[in-house]
Amino acid sequence: MQDIRFRLASAVILSAAAFISVQGALAAFACWGVFGTAQVTIQSLKKTAWLIGLILFFGVIIGLTGGDGISYALRMSVLILIGLWVYTEYRPGEFIDIAVWVFGDRAGFDAGMLAEMGIQWFEYLFREFSLIRAAHELKGQPSGISGIVPAGVVLVHRSVVRAGDVAEILAVRGYRSGGSHCPRFSHGIADFSGLIFAIVVLGVALVPVSEFFILYR
Repeated sequence: MQDIRFRLASAVILSAAAFISVQGALAAFACWGVFGTAQVTIQSLKKTAWLIGLILFFGVIIGLTGGDGISYALRMSVLILIGLWVYTEYRPGEFIDIAVWVFGDRAGFDAGMLAEMGIQWFEYLFREFSLIRAAHELKGQPSGISGIVPAGVVLVHRSVVRAGDVAEILAVRGYRSGGSHCPRFSHGIADFSGLIFAIVVLGVALVPVSEFFILYR
């Protein structure tokens, strides 16, 4: 999906469907398989594999304590996959485009700029953490908890320094609030069809399971 407006709207609708019911989560997963796997790579899956594993772990705990762990794990895993789809299809400048389109050149520009900087900060942290782990492996040092904590301290320190540098650059350039930006969007058939499928998935999520058996009969 090229247009971030359609993509975000579809993601919100699919997330709501996955949260409402199990059949909604399954339908949302199917929709993700059609529209969301094109840009998903093995590298991007690795970024969220640990989170999905954590959700599955808690799902087992919930199931052992008498709760519906399968439903919890399924819904939350689908929500993560939807978020991964939005992240992998993101192109630089899209968040400021939609923020300015929705909120205007003042609040929208500020919110969009913060979102763009947040994405850059996340990619920076992941890249730096990967380099630190690679350095530990070359030195033969463990990469467990004993290695994660020092790496976290280094990343926090670098993030603070980088934030100060960015603030200084903005101050030198005279930035106060707001700015001028002309958002540009391009969309095609895939954008409209993806949004329509998301709405259909939401309808499936809202129909009780018993109604499906009645319709089947």
